[in-house]
Amino acid sequence: MSARMTSLESLTRTTSLDHLQTTAKSDGCATSSSCGSPFQPDDVNSAVWEKIKDHPCYSEEAHHYFARMHVAVAPACNIQCHYCNRKFDCANESRPGVVSEKLAPDQALRKVIAVANEVPQLSVLGIAGPGDACYDWRKTKETCERVAKEIPDIKLCISTNGLALAEHVDELAEMNVDHVTITINMVDPEIGAKIYPWIFHDHRRYTGIEAAKILHKRQMLGLEMLTERGILTKINSVMIPGVNDEHLIEVNKWVKERGAFLHNVMPLISDPAHGTHYGLTGQRGPRAIELKALRNSLEGGPRLMRHCRQCRADAVGLLGEDRGREFTLDQVPGEITYDARKREAYRVVVAREQGDYITAKNDAIGMIKDAGSGRSLLVAVATKGGGRINEHFGHAKEFQVYEASAMGVKFVEHRKVEQYCLGGWGEETTLERVLAMLEGIDILLCAKIGDCPKHQLSEAGLRITDAFGYHYIETAISTLYAAEFGAKPLPTRASASHPTETRS
Repeated sequence: MSARMTSLESLTRTTSLDHLQTTAKSDGCATSSSCGSPFQPDDVNSAVWEKIKDHPCYSEEAHHYFARMHVAVAPACNIQCHYCNRKFDCANESRPGVVSEKLAPDQALRKVIAVANEVPQLSVLGIAGPGDACYDWRKTKETCERVAKEIPDIKLCISTNGLALAEHVDELAEMNVDHVTITINMVDPEIGAKIYPWIFHDHRRYTGIEAAKILHKRQMLGLEMLTERGILTKINSVMIPGVNDEHLIEVNKWVKERGAFLHNVMPLISDPAHGTHYGLTGQRGPRAIELKALRNSLEGGPRLMRHCRQCRADAVGLLGEDRGREFTLDQVPGEITYDARKREAYRVVVAREQGDYITAKNDAIGMIKDAGSGRSLLVAVATKGGGRINEHFGHAKEFQVYEASAMGVKFVEHRKVEQYCLGGWGEETTLERVLAMLEGIDILLCAKIGDCPKHQLSEAGLRITDAFGYHYIETAISTLYAAEFGAKPLPTRASASHPTETRS
């Protein structure tokens, strides 16, 4: 069958360096990543912008184009969380703390080089366990130093529970680690005692409220120290209904006062099969509509991260995808040399694509604001990245949700779903579960959908269309908004810039 694919999509699916370099030259740019770079937001200064513009976690725009990689070098942990069980691993599972193989620092370096040579989108290396990066510090530090020496332009990140963070802030600053994620689920020790059964601190195990008090104090100290040194911090919080859901409003205030750059509120994952305390005791996770309501209540605090995928501790690739199985140790050469040319060529091409996308996005948002309607539209999108509607309904493992309103078009969240089409066939029970995850959605956009699921979804009351396949997301949404509420639609020129025909 035939399908349209943008030049950027085609580019990232090739392993040919010649193809990358030819495409970069055809864009009329030198090898500098500044050519055609997207517009800097008004509320972000130049120093911060340089740190986040190609970081897929810290920039919503960047996550369409740039990839992250986690290396599992830090298995030891100093706290126990009721939502965590690091022993469980399924190759198809996406959950923090899960890995298929643990690495020594030298193995991690080989793997990073292999990925950097083959995945031109790679911009960030993170150490997110599977234990705690600051507690298992020797391995974390050695890995960061080795990678920074070999690939100096890669951004380094760590994730931590914060208990041992203060001890290593100076070293993080010396190693030019610009981004740190701290998981903070409470500022009230009584609530903390319901989440953490124990911690290990100063060669001693603490439990209950005493443990939560120590953890809270250490987390706040670490956050304050990072802010003083100009290191950007992202706060992860797990939303646990009936435990800390309402309390996260207070957490948001505390971390804002201490300089957090981003706050990421994630849903509790509590499948009994994972063997966690919450999973085995029946603690439910939040419904998508509950998570959206909580995030909306946090507007005005630190910037909200809404595009998190709760990645594995060995994830590789764009957010929403995991190519880790392509780079297991048995597939990585024993001797390998870093070649920067592919990543450099990719940055030239993506700079132009980002500029085109942001221009189209700003036009679309302006048109909706000009409409003057007080109405809103919640739209789910099947996408593989690049800011376009470019995923088949049956292949989607998640939908990105956008809200169009008088304020423009904003990304709201992503909702994970089971893949409907497997081996060319779709399961009716799977379709029912997909429909349940689309609660509250007005319209679903995808690149293509079969007649059968389209009819069944329509029968259930969900509007769905593939008429905007491979167009920019915001442009398609603004056109729908115009048709819905009587605004003047945009010309189709901005919808599908630079499409090329390919066969698949």
